[in-house]
Amino acid sequence: MNAPTSLASPLASGPLEKTHLRLGFVALSDAAPLVAAKLLEFGHAHGLTLELSRQPSWAAVRDKLLSGDLDAAHALYGLVYGVQLGLGGPQTDMAVLMVLNRNGQGITLSNRLADALAEQRTLPKALATLGRKPVFAQTFPTGTHAMWLYYWLASQGVDPLRDIESVVIPPPQMVAALADDKLDGLCVGEPWNAMAEAEGVGRTIAYTSEVWPDHPEKVLACRRDFVSANPNAARALVQTMLEACRWLDGMGHREEIARWLARPEFIGIDQALIAARLGDEIAASTPRGLPVRFFDDGAVNYPHAFEGAWFVTQFERWGMIDARADYAQIAARVNQTQLYREAAASVGVAVPAGHTAQVFIDGKVWGDSTPSAGYAQSFTIRR
Repeated sequence: MNAPTSLASPLASGPLEKTHLRLGFVALSDAAPLVAAKLLEFGHAHGLTLELSRQPSWAAVRDKLLSGDLDAAHALYGLVYGVQLGLGGPQTDMAVLMVLNRNGQGITLSNRLADALAEQRTLPKALATLGRKPVFAQTFPTGTHAMWLYYWLASQGVDPLRDIESVVIPPPQMVAALADDKLDGLCVGEPWNAMAEAEGVGRTIAYTSEVWPDHPEKVLACRRDFVSANPNAARALVQTMLEACRWLDGMGHREEIARWLARPEFIGIDQALIAARLGDEIAASTPRGLPVRFFDDGAVNYPHAFEGAWFVTQFERWGMIDARADYAQIAARVNQTQLYREAAASVGVAVPAGHTAQVFIDGKVWGDSTPSAGYAQSFTIRR
């Protein structure tokens, strides 16, 4: 299928500083905007040639962004903020250019633990049936999956720092670890939850949209000095990705992208497993489950600073940082809202007029007017 004609007009601010951009991604369904942008060559209308580089893990994405081997990447929201704060590695000023998707992640339990949960009715009682400390996997220490897993466990009365062992496993290795009885549960993006169910080694018992409805998930990220040195190229990249996200909302395009994602160079598994959770099936299977969203007339993509600040409150909650008073200021520097607005205007994408504060699974509320001071300490289960 040919890419539609771009709505962009030439930038008045000058030529692109860089025209060939190398973008990293991990084998997940929510890499769809990058794959669509490359295969349909949306970048050409904006003066860009894109090169995609599949990475084996989120740690590799981080390291190659920092070394300059990647110009930008499909990245975990929390990973960007972890690097910004120097958690687990060198501190580097980072930039969130836009949100690539919302929802689309799951929590899967081993069959044994899923059966115990159905019988015991509560997670603490189900975990007690194992007779040992449970092992749960997530994909990066400061990443979204760690934050969703910890939040969900705490909402069920389980202390993620004391009651379980948390391990880091790259997404494509999750199902094998579950099949080998190395894990009791995991939190990961699709299609790996769907694959665990299809192979009969686990069952998805919660979706991350139950933790935070319509939560931001992957972002388009880069180092901040890349934006400073290449503002026009960065703007053109956002324009390109917005066009790709818009395309994904077109009739039949989810099925088409599932077919492309199934290629060995992208995810490399059965197209049907990818397609299964790219539509509305999640919403039909659980009252609070919401499908992955890529665009929705631009409502998905605006990089709200308050959403970035939420991750920093969770870093404080789990003892990764000491309490600080500048969460909003950190987020305002990381999230490139002005650049996004300029790019969105150039491709005819509306910027959301406002937003609604979200109610989490435990009844907590977070929005741009929620004071961050004391927020992390307001949780019963915390470090």
